[in-house]
Amino acid sequence: MASSKLLRVVLQTSVRRSYCSPPGQPSAVFRPRRALLFVAGNDEKKIRKVPTLDVDCVVLDCEDAVALSKKDEARTTVRRMLEEVDFGRTECAVRINSVDSGLADDDLSAILQAKKLPSAILLPKVESVEEMQTFAASLNDAVAGIESNPTFDLFALLESAKGLMNLQPILQETVSLSDMSPFRLAALCFGSEDFAADIGASRTSDATELIYARQMVVLAAKAFGLQAFDYVSVDYKDTESLRRQAEEGARFGFTGKSVIHPFQVPIVQQAFSPSPERVVWARGLIQAFQQHQQEGKAVFVYEGRMVDTPILLMAQSIVQFAAALEK
Repeated sequence: MASSKLLRVVLQTSVRRSYCSPPGQPSAVFRPRRALLFVAGNDEKKIRKVPTLDVDCVVLDCEDAVALSKKDEARTTVRRMLEEVDFGRTECAVRINSVDSGLADDDLSAILQAKKLPSAILLPKVESVEEMQTFAASLNDAVAGIESNPTFDLFALLESAKGLMNLQPILQETVSLSDMSPFRLAALCFGSEDFAADIGASRTSDATELIYARQMVVLAAKAFGLQAFDYVSVDYKDTESLRRQAEEGARFGFTGKSVIHPFQVPIVQQAFSPSPERVVWARGLIQAFQQHQQEGKAVFVYEGRMVDTPILLMAQSIVQFAAALEK
């Protein structure tokens, strides 16, 4: 009886650590987002192909992938695709333009007129508390006439030194704003190309110039209970390099990676998935924990490794992630 109670406590703690909502926000069902596929919002042909790609999340892009002269076309196309395309298991998000571009209000006003809304909004070039305040106010205005009272997951894209240096107050304010605006802060994304240009770094194949910034993003994401998405590999034809980068990102603690080509989707999603062997290991460890608790042992050896509560939490996270992928 005591063993069963302790296991429940440990597993509940694991849920909070692995898939928790940011402090002060309501909890949400965990949604795997191993690959975020960016597709230009004005490219109807590519958007209609998305349901065949088995990607976790598609981001219909109204920002960098769309020329300034095509912004209105992208907004109209995205709104229509949201209504017409059955994306199946693929989550649909929309990247609007940045707050300081002066285009974000028009993006929100047009896209959120759709009868079927995106589940998430990606806000790029996040740098300040004031930008988040402006975004929250704009979102409130955009949803004012929607009877369904939608709530959106928010992905914040960090692409500059200023954004990273201001990250803690930005996240604290964003969590507070979610009490007054219909969004839930869900993830941080790292934009490597803009960041490297901002700090004057030369991009290299091993991305050593990005290590510190990437670790900052992961650290902040974990502190606020958020998912973390690693940078885009722009050379989509170099699959071996992509695999190495994705596996490294998973080791760093990222939960997924942005991609720009369908070729990248299966490689990235495999890298951010626990292997069948890893799942078997995790389930066996949990069973062994239950047995040793019944014997009054708090610490034990499993497959040659000393096991205590942190290892158990990791095993439970693996099992939960695998279960979410099977849904």
